This record gives sequence, C-alpha cells and structure tokens, in this order.
Amino acid sequence: MARWWILLGAINGFLAVTAGAFAAHGLKQRLTPDLLAVFETAARYHMYHALALLAVGWLAARNQGMLTTLAGGCFLVGIILFSGSLYALVLTHTPRLGAVTPFGGTLLLVGWLLLAVAGWKPTR
Repeated sequence: MARWWILLGAINGFLAVTAGAFAAHGLKQRLTPDLLAVFETAARYHMYHALALLAVGWLAARNQGMLTTLAGGCFLVGIILFSGSLYALVLTHTPRLGAVTPFGGTLLLVGWLLLAVAGWKPTR
C-alpha cells in the first residue's frame, strides 16, 4: 500500500504544479485578481497535501496501520473536494461550488489528525 500512496502523492504533486503554472501563464490575463487568488490557493493546498500523501506513503512503509490508510484517504478525498471545488468554481464561474469546499477542508484537517496519531503509535 505504501507504493500506492507515494504514487498518488507524486501524481498530485505533478497536478498541483501544473495547476499553478496554468494559473500563472494561462489564467492571469483572463481572471480577476480575486479569482486568480482562489485558484492559487487551490493549487497551494493541493501541493501541501500531495506532500502529505508522500508522508502517508513513508509512514505506511513503516507501519501498515488502518489510521495511516484513513489519513491517506482523507487527504485524497479532501484534495478532490477542497482544491477540486475551488478549481471548478473559478473555471466555471459557479460560486455555489464553494459550498463543497468546507467539506474538503474538514477532511484535510482530519487527515492531519489521523496522520499525527498514526505517527505517534509505535511501529510494528
């Protein structure tokens, strides 16, 4: 399972860099500064949590516990809901998509708590 988390972290890191570059080069002239800032926030949090998925992979290689897997799942779904909803909000100009964002943010927070507990537990 550790390899899957590392793969997912690397893919999400790639996607986060791609989104950031798209914002800087493709959207800068097309969006208001406020919407550009929202897109950049989505890309920044996407990258933070891509790195968190790499940490999940590292921890999973040391300890295949359920908490580690749950943390990774929370990060993955949180990225989709948090960053994905913000990307979609900006690109489709559909503000009501922002209603999904807090659910993603909550999952990201839960993921960090689960990762902390999983990291605190002694390795098997």
